Amino acid sequence: MKTFRTRTYEIHSRKLKSGQKVRFAFLTDLHGMTYGNNHQYLYEEILRQKPDAVLVAGDMIVTREKETLQTAAGLLVRLSERVPVFYALGNHEYKMLLNPEVRQQYLNYERLLTSAGVCFLHNEHIFSRFGGTDFIFYGLELPIEYYHKPNSPALSLTALEELIGTPSKAGIHILLAHNPKYGNTYLSWGADLILSGHYHGGILRFNENHGLTCPQYLLFPPYCCGRFQSGRSTMIISAGLGEHTIPIRLHNPRELLVIEFCPTERKSHKTGRKSLYGNTGKD
Repeated sequence: MKTFRTRTYEIHSRKLKSGQKVRFAFLTDLHGMTYGNNHQYLYEEILRQKPDAVLVAGDMIVTREKETLQTAAGLLVRLSERVPVFYALGNHEYKMLLNPEVRQQYLNYERLLTSAGVCFLHNEHIFSRFGGTDFIFYGLELPIEYYHKPNSPALSLTALEELIGTPSKAGIHILLAHNPKYGNTYLSWGADLILSGHYHGGILRFNENHGLTCPQYLLFPPYCCGRFQSGRSTMIISAGLGEHTIPIRLHNPRELLVIEFCPTERKSHKTGRKSLYGNTGKD
């Protein structure tokens, strides 16, 4: 059976109201892979982490492989029976939605998951409360040209705001944005946390933040993998739970991420801008 690692990142926030920790499991880039019968191994590991919700940043399927819809749905329906699930599309879901030949199959998949309680975010946001703190989840759905290989247009802050609006000051804002290529824009936008995938850990991973290439055929892509920090915004890019386009992994295990928000004492808080390449995750 194929394997993955579970990795936990801690985020300390003054915005937590009750001092209670809040945990999220983060899934991306499953690409139709299964872990045990009906995903039992992955399912049990997610529940073992006791998340308050599951966050999905897309590419749970493969565009030209309709059977992967059933594979992903089997896992997400089961999870939604236990915890809330928030889902933003990746390029594979979006391409399927745009393709007249398979659009109906994709719509059936989304209807099934929606009826099971999964919340899809098509350039939308939703408020939810965990541990007495308001969390606002945004799902970014970029037009398909932003996934062109290898060249894709720049994404300005204005264009991003036209798609998803601007975050308010209240609550903790989490942006699910599949493509990490536009990390600078995401960090400027002002979310407390940005979660991305798409790059599959750089295929060949050199260290915490650097890899060789990605499905868009970029060499040494920035915001390739791991954790990045800019001011009070954190961006975390998962190496994903599966692979596609370049089905190779070197020094680059598949991973399930757990994001744990922890309270920060006001008197110990330090202001200032931190290095974009500091603050690695906690294994």
